[in-house]
Amino acid sequence: MTGFEKKCQIWGWGLFIISAVFFLTAAVRAKDWMGFWGALFFFVACFVFLVPMLRR
Repeated sequence: MTGFEKKCQIWGWGLFIISAVFFLTAAVRAKDWMGFWGALFFFVACFVFLVPMLRR
């Protein structure tokens, strides 16, 4: 993987994390607990995929 590809992937995962934060916020405001748990799992999964990329 080239440096450019790695930067693009990191930016992509960062944007996914930002979206997850908005999903979490929307679910809390709507008191939608199923949406909250789904958004929380999505948020955690983003970090699970991002951590190995940053460790290399």
